[in-house]
Amino acid sequence: MKYKLIFFDLDGTIIDDIEFIWYVLHDHFGVSRDLVKKWHKKFDEGEITYEEWFNEDVKWWKKAGAKKKDFFDAVKKLKLMDGALETLNTLKDKGCKLIIVSGSLNIVVEYFFDKDMFDYVFINELEFGFDDEISGYKVTKHDFHHKATAVRQVAEKEGIDLSECVFVGDNYNDKQAVETAGLGISFNSHSKELDEVADVKIKKKDLREILRYLL
Repeated sequence: MKYKLIFFDLDGTIIDDIEFIWYVLHDHFGVSRDLVKKWHKKFDEGEITYEEWFNEDVKWWKKAGAKKKDFFDAVKKLKLMDGALETLNTLKDKGCKLIIVSGSLNIVVEYFFDKDMFDYVFINELEFGFDDEISGYKVTKHDFHHKATAVRQVAEKEGIDLSECVFVGDNYNDKQAVETAGLGISFNSHSKELDEVADVKIKKKDLREILRYLL
């Protein structure tokens, strides 16, 4: 195969009917949408860092008494994109390495996939103690402008040229990664910015559609 490393965003790309997992979780735990939007705006305007934004999210969940099972209850309302498992398994069978680069959460990957589905996962992580409550977290260094950094890091580690890399994403924070990869695919896009830089634009919500450009 021409392409060796296939990078995916998660929310809205592999997981259907969702733009960002954060809204799903905040709604589940009763966090005000106005409050969520206020902090999102603060990040967009550079008033707070990504980690400060994440820390505030965790505070809200802790205040709501959220336990691990509650996160799974929220996530189980979601579903995989049509053709997701078939596409991922087909690419694995062809010898491709699969990578998640997402600002989502590890609980989504844990809920939907076996631990050996992806070769690399760059994502925010929640940690839980023996009491099933949040005990800590690890903030990804690879969201927004830094998704492209993850593409370059994995390509260098694997000794694979960027021309042999593919990035599949759906939103504005995937833009630089799509530009960096040899083939950038806008899938189920929520962003005009992303569409403008993508090599391929797929509107049909079936992940199998990407295979015609990879195989």
